[in-house]
This record gives sequence, C-alpha cells and structure tokens, in this order.
Amino acid sequence: MATAASVEWPAFRVGHATHPDAHMALALAAAQVEAQAQAQTQPWTGTGVATPNLGWLYITDRYVDAASTLLRELRLRWPGVAWTGCVGIGVAASGVEYFDEPALVLMLAALPQGSFRLFNGQHPLPRGLAHTALVHADGAEADLQTLVGELAERTDSGYLFGGLTASRGRNLQFSLPVQVALDPEGEAAGLYEGGVSGVAFDAGLPLLSRVTQGCQPVGPVRQVTAAQNNLVLGLDGEPALPALLADLGVTLDDPKQALPRLRATLAGLTDSRDDMLLRAGQFGADTRVRHLIGLDPLRSGVALADRVEAGMRLAFCTRNTEAARRDLVRICAELREELCPEEGDGIASVGAGAVLRPEDRVAGAIYVSCSGRGGPHFGAPSAELQLIRHALGDVPLVGFFAGGEIARRHVYGYTGVLTLFLKRASGQG
Repeated sequence: MATAASVEWPAFRVGHATHPDAHMALALAAAQVEAQAQAQTQPWTGTGVATPNLGWLYITDRYVDAASTLLRELRLRWPGVAWTGCVGIGVAASGVEYFDEPALVLMLAALPQGSFRLFNGQHPLPRGLAHTALVHADGAEADLQTLVGELAERTDSGYLFGGLTASRGRNLQFSLPVQVALDPEGEAAGLYEGGVSGVAFDAGLPLLSRVTQGCQPVGPVRQVTAAQNNLVLGLDGEPALPALLADLGVTLDDPKQALPRLRATLAGLTDSRDDMLLRAGQFGADTRVRHLIGLDPLRSGVALADRVEAGMRLAFCTRNTEAARRDLVRICAELREELCPEEGDGIASVGAGAVLRPEDRVAGAIYVSCSGRGGPHFGAPSAELQLIRHALGDVPLVGFFAGGEIARRHVYGYTGVLTLFLKRASGQG
C-alpha cells in the first residue's frame, strides 16, 4: 500500500445505475467504479493511490427490501470498506438524478487512516473526537431538532451536514464498520431505523459546505412577540393570523380563494440572533422553512410544524423555482470563488500554460436536496444536478432527495446542502 507521503488525498470514485433488479443495478454501478480506477494511470492499489476505506450507498425506496443483501454484496466486493448511507425518494450523482424510480448511487473514497469514524445508535459519536460530521437521520424521531443540536455540540466546529431519510417503506440507514462481520443467514448488520447515523471527520480533512434555499418571502420579516409551543400568536405586537392574511391578500370570508393560497404558504424562521434575509427578497442560510399546519381564528394564531419562541423572526413564504435556481447558482459561485480566488473568466492561472479549475481542487462531493425539489421542480429532469456540474465540473458526487436537510445545527426544508471534499497536495499527511 502506498505511504501517506506519496498519496494525493483523498481519492474518490462514483457509480450509479437504475434497473428493476437492485443487484443488477449494483453490478452496473460497481463496474463503473472499477472502470474509473483502471482508467487512472495508477489503480486503487497501485503506487501512489491508496485502497478505498470509506463508501457511501444511497438507494431509492424501491430497493428497500433488497438493502440487506446489497450491503452483503458490497462487503464481498470491497472487504476493507466501511459503509454509510440511507434511503431516499430519489438519489443523485454528478449531473443526474433518479427520482421516484429504482436506482442507487455509490461512492468509494481513499481517506487518510484515522481521519473518519462511523457512528450510529449502537456506537454514538463521542464528544471532542470529530471536527464535523455527515448525518443521516429518521424524521420520525421525537424532538429531532434537539437531537441534531446535541450532536453538533459533540463536534469541534459545531457544523453538521446531511439529511433525513425519505421512504414510502422502511426508513433505513446504513452504518457498517469494517470490523463488523455479516451474518450470511440473517439480515445484514449495518441496517438501522430511527435515530441518527453517519460519519465524523477530523480537522485534517478539508471541507467546504453551503446551504441553498428554495423559497421566497411573500411578506415582510417580523418578530415573533407571542407564541405557545408551535402556535404563533403575535407578530410585531399584532395578532399573527391577520398578518398572514394581509401578506396573501385574502380573507377567511372567501374560503374558495383563501384555502389554495394558504395551502401553498410556508413560514421561514430564524433564531433571534440570526439574519433572515441574505439580500432583499432572498432567504439566508440560517432560515428554516416550516409548513403551516393550522389556523386558530379564536386566538388569531397560526400553527407551524415546529416549536416557536418569542424573539424569533418569521416571514411567510412560498416555494419558488426561479428563486431556488438563482440561489443554487449563487452558492456554486461562492464555492468557485473560495476554490479559485483569483479566477478570471472561469480560469485561474497556476503557472505557465497551466490553469486551475474548481474540479482540480474538489476530490468528491455530497449533495442532499429536499424531495420537494426533485423531479420536475427545476423544470427538466436532472436540471438541479446539471447546474452544479456546470458550475463545479464533473466532480465525483453522490447524494439523495431527503425528507429534510441538515446543516450547521439545524433541520431545514426545501433546501439543498452541498458539501465538497477538497484535495490535499502530495506529502501533506
């Protein structure tokens, strides 16, 4: 095996496929991974390239019944790889999405030894042993926001990224360390339901991450001045329900007009110390979008699908495809600038006759998008993923369409969370 000093860390490979048979899809995706390794001047086990030790598997819910045997096949193919992942309504790879169809994506990485550790319900993440973490969570978990916040506190940076499982069947998570043996007769180890699982990374593995919003405000930002659990009673010292109706331009006296508008309306929330708007008409990264789940005409209240406290900021909003597209382009531009700060006309000079592009610095990527953004929402199949590929190049990328997204210490909705693993020059560890 190559020594750390001779390796450009990390190295990533991706495979993806759709097929009615889950095992055929895995075979097709695995063949892509191996073909990529063979196409390199040095294969996985050749001089200067380390053997893969961490893998991601994301499957659509059409493959839930095959999950156990899929993990078993992965262990047989790559016995030295630890596996993480989960189920989603859709899955994604570079430039392509498979939404509401039988499909899977997998990614293998060769990371520095000791730079990551898996955690799950049986082996929780210890405090102080990780810089950041990729998290997969069950959205049905009681008080999920508190659980995510406590998990963020266990990391040095306080920054998490990931998402909630999404399935019409079992909400499976995958967490299979190398040292865990598989039972050839029973259900494979490494399958979890409920709680959280994922991978923690140390500070030596460089990452960049951004949140992109998918909703647009339809009214002003107001401060919550009275609330009870998930019921907003007062906004800027006035009753909450009339403020909502005024923003939408409807009244309850005309329910035929009001109800469709109300069903399409959501609410953006931030803590009192966070800015809600990045710029006029566009939510910032700290805004969490929540559904309206009811009205209380007697108390002039509006019920949200989250706990609300006085002092929070709130703006009513709706999903907006163009706003989502603009914001995705914005975060990709920010990442390009951070990757290539001297970039001009899409290219940054790194020497005579040489150029530096974002894909030259990105080793791999994870993209978790809301299931409400998948399919036709961006106007065409795979349009969301093609925007990312156009901005960052054809970098190795996998992800899934989630029931909610995780970034920082919050659970979001109708967002996308894009995280990049950066290359380290040879000789750095």
